[in-house]
Amino acid sequence: MYDITIFVLSDSIGETGTKIARASVAQFPNCNYEIKRYPYISDESHIESAIEEAKNIPAVIIYSTVSEENAKYLEDMARIYNIPTVNIMDEPLNAISDILHEKPVRESGILRKMDENYFKTVDAIEFAVKYDDGKDPRGIRNADICLIGVSRTSKTPLSMYLANKGYLVANVPLVPEVQINEEIFSKDPERIFGLTTTAEIMIRIREARLKALGMPNIGIYSDINRIEQELKYANGIMERIGCTVIDVSDKAIEETAAIIVELMEKRFGYFD
Repeated sequence: MYDITIFVLSDSIGETGTKIARASVAQFPNCNYEIKRYPYISDESHIESAIEEAKNIPAVIIYSTVSEENAKYLEDMARIYNIPTVNIMDEPLNAISDILHEKPVRESGILRKMDENYFKTVDAIEFAVKYDDGKDPRGIRNADICLIGVSRTSKTPLSMYLANKGYLVANVPLVPEVQINEEIFSKDPERIFGLTTTAEIMIRIREARLKALGMPNIGIYSDINRIEQELKYANGIMERIGCTVIDVSDKAIEETAAIIVELMEKRFGYFD
């Protein structure tokens, strides 16, 4: 028989309570102990199971639950059988609440959801970096959103902005001399967004880009006839696909992203 059994009850996985239990009991090197974890406590029956096991042995209950009803029921039951309890959520919540003058939402698993969202965002950013130029058909195939357009229509920064919202984004440059990957024509057109602008704005952007690179404003990159040719080609591809076309002229990245997110939510219910 153990000198003490520490029951760890949690409405999540109980990792925090278990660490506290281990750190505490380690201060008693001669103690023969056991730690029993009860994760995902969601109703009174789960609490009763733990109490039934703990009531006839030397035991302590360490618990974390954001549910005030479950906490009260556990305390009441433990009091009947003289089982000591430690609520590891109560004091931190109360202290933070006093400072913020705000009540906690008391939503179970909220940290886990935040962690999941964080890793989802990291994956989305890695995806956007990997499939930035449209060469790999897997990017087009697996993307939530495909952005297409000529050079300097903000495809890359827009991809990264949307990735930070959790979307898997691939972008595909449209260049007359480079054959577009046929995968784009089998993609759901509601997931494809064509970015376009005017030739006048495009030449201004490209000239500024060349200046920033210390290069002269010569060559086809900033030639008005060439730009008009590129835009005509790109608009033809967009029409063939039947995708949503967004004129990004004088639009901030945030504005274009807001249009895309709103359409995605309407079409697919993402991030409701």
